[in-house]
Amino acid sequence: MPAGAVTFDAGQTLVELDTAMLAARLAERGLDVAAAALDAAWPAAWRHHEAEVGRGARHPWRQLMAALLAGAGVPAAALDATVAWLWDQQATRNLWRRDVPGMRALVADLAAAGVPLAVVSNSEGHLAALLAELGWARWFVAIADSGVLGVAKPDPGIFAWAGARLGVAADAIVHVGDSRAADVVGARAAGLRAIWFGADATPLDDPGVVAARDAAATRAALAAWGLPCGAPGDPGR
Repeated sequence: MPAGAVTFDAGQTLVELDTAMLAARLAERGLDVAAAALDAAWPAAWRHHEAEVGRGARHPWRQLMAALLAGAGVPAAALDATVAWLWDQQATRNLWRRDVPGMRALVADLAAAGVPLAVVSNSEGHLAALLAELGWARWFVAIADSGVLGVAKPDPGIFAWAGARLGVAADAIVHVGDSRAADVVGARAAGLRAIWFGADATPLDDPGVVAARDAAATRAALAAWGLPCGAPGDPGR
């Protein structure tokens, strides 16, 4: 059956951690950490995040940030206070604000073709405001923010909430997200198809899941499921 709607994770799928901004914010605390060091520490920190989600954590932002800062060389004595400060700042100075290459064009193309779209994200309760600030919100019928709803991926309930607002049956929705533990497992439990997105994505033995490492591969996968989003392999301008 062709797909009829798409949901997207936000962090590391539509917008990614702005490490230059994070480095500047750390400098406000007297911490000299280069953006390049944060970039280098990211893969190990993300693996830690995925392990935490696999163990049942629903939005381990603090654990992710602590692992990232430690990996980038922030002294252990400064970690707890720095992570707490950054968390408090998230409401107004969200660090996830750099566009993931090609994804803005893909979302715009889907919306222009009349495909119902939503965001399903484990976030801090301010995601709608952030996406409005960054110019994304106009394309989405609904924004399911775990910090607002009180239910987080991989719980199928957050996907069901978005699906009800899209008005499309679960098996006709494709969810795109970078976390296997939260996005892929959660979407499949809710009856959705899934695109595992990002550099870590690898093929799974599940016909309802496609691995896509970038926007062009995501565009191709959505087109293969019958969605009007441009020619397969289109880099998304």
